Amino acid sequence: MAIGGGGNSLNNGGQWDFFVSYTQADRQWAEWISWVLEETGYRVLVQAWDFTPGSNWVVSMHNGVRRATRTIAVLSDAYTRSVYGQAEWQGAWSADPTGALRKLLVLRVAECPRPGLLGQVVSVDLFDLPAPDARAAVLTAAHRAVTGARAKPLTAPPFPVAGTAHQPPT
Repeated sequence: MAIGGGGNSLNNGGQWDFFVSYTQADRQWAEWISWVLEETGYRVLVQAWDFTPGSNWVVSMHNGVRRATRTIAVLSDAYTRSVYGQAEWQGAWSADPTGALRKLLVLRVAECPRPGLLGQVVSVDLFDLPAPDARAAVLTAAHRAVTGARAKPLTAPPFPVAGTAHQPPT
C-alpha cells in the first residue's frame, strides 16, 4: 500500500535538481516552494518529505548539498541564525563562489538581512507577493538557474524621457 504523494526519495541513487535548505520556522515556505518546483517536473530534496524515520538527518543533509545540482536557501531571520542552514548554503556557495553555475539560489521569505557572503548572492523576494506572483518568481529563478538565461525583457524598454534620468548629487 502506497502512502504519500510519491516524488523523490533518498534512495533514488541519483541526483536532485534542487535541495531546499530551510529552518523549521520556514517549513511551510519550504514545502510550498518544493511543491511548485516538483509540479513543474524538477527533482527536489526537502527535509519535510524526504528525511523520514530511520534515515540519518546529517547524512541526508550532506547528500542534499553534495548531490543536488543547486541549493535553495529559504532565507528569513531564523535561517540567518541557523547553524545547519549556514552549513548548507556555505556548501553550495563553496562549490560555486563566483556564481557562474548558479548553484545557490536565495529566496527571501521575510524582510531580513543577508549576512556575510550570503549578502553577495542576488536574491529573489517572495514575501509580500500574492501566491501567483511568488510562484512565477520561484519558477523564473529556477529556470534561469538551470538554463543560464538572462533577465532580458521580450520587448524593448521604453525610450527614456528627458529629465527622468538619475542626477548625481551636487
